[in-house]
Amino acid sequence: MAMDKVTIARIETILLECVTNAIKRTAKNIQHKPFHEALLTKELNAAAAFERSFSTSFGQRPIEEISREIALSTGAEAVRQKETMVNINKGAQDEITRILNRLRAGESTPNWSSEINKISAFKKGDYIAERIISDLWVKKEGKEYFFSLKTVKPNLDQTQIAKKDMLLIKGHNPEYYPFFVLYYNPGGEEKKEYNWSIPNKLFNIIKDDCVLIGKEYWDLIGGEGTYSSLLETFQKVGLKTRDMLKNLIT
Repeated sequence: MAMDKVTIARIETILLECVTNAIKRTAKNIQHKPFHEALLTKELNAAAAFERSFSTSFGQRPIEEISREIALSTGAEAVRQKETMVNINKGAQDEITRILNRLRAGESTPNWSSEINKISAFKKGDYIAERIISDLWVKKEGKEYFFSLKTVKPNLDQTQIAKKDMLLIKGHNPEYYPFFVLYYNPGGEEKKEYNWSIPNKLFNIIKDDCVLIGKEYWDLIGGEGTYSSLLETFQKVGLKTRDMLKNLIT
């Protein structure tokens, strides 16, 4: 499913804003580095400074915004930074803590299905309210999706917080669909090529169906072909942004 023209235009605006702001910040902060410039050229050093600035700005918010625009274009409901109050059985909450502690200590291996079964077994006793913030919430065809969008190389604490929230969401309502998302794969196009080891302590990146990387995420929220269409949009914008960048590094 190719993205419609309105969605493409909105995504282009988000991307141009990110690049423009990064160029402005870089232009203000370019430093004179005679030794670096002697070895690498002034232009290469300016490009490196821009890349650092752009990587900082092109993170959570733009990806959330782009994701939301794509989801809305399909007729779904979509909200960034969605607050959800969950009621979780106290025994299930304690079991979630045990699961995460054992995984971090290397005393068990991640298995999403098995973990869900464990926390679902707790039915009796007190219930506790917890507040969850999901980076993106999407509701379509009667299903509610809760996406935790992370940098493509998340640290262990970030990964643990995401998994805890996901388990709480699933413990609250088995019909909810929480996902751990990496918006692209730094190892290659195939999921099996993901090569950042840290998240594997808490998720089975290959087998856990709650983990989405790159194409499978974009095609889930936007329909088949969304990932390819999104890359084409980036390439189209890139024709403009590369010209903008030339003025910075010359």
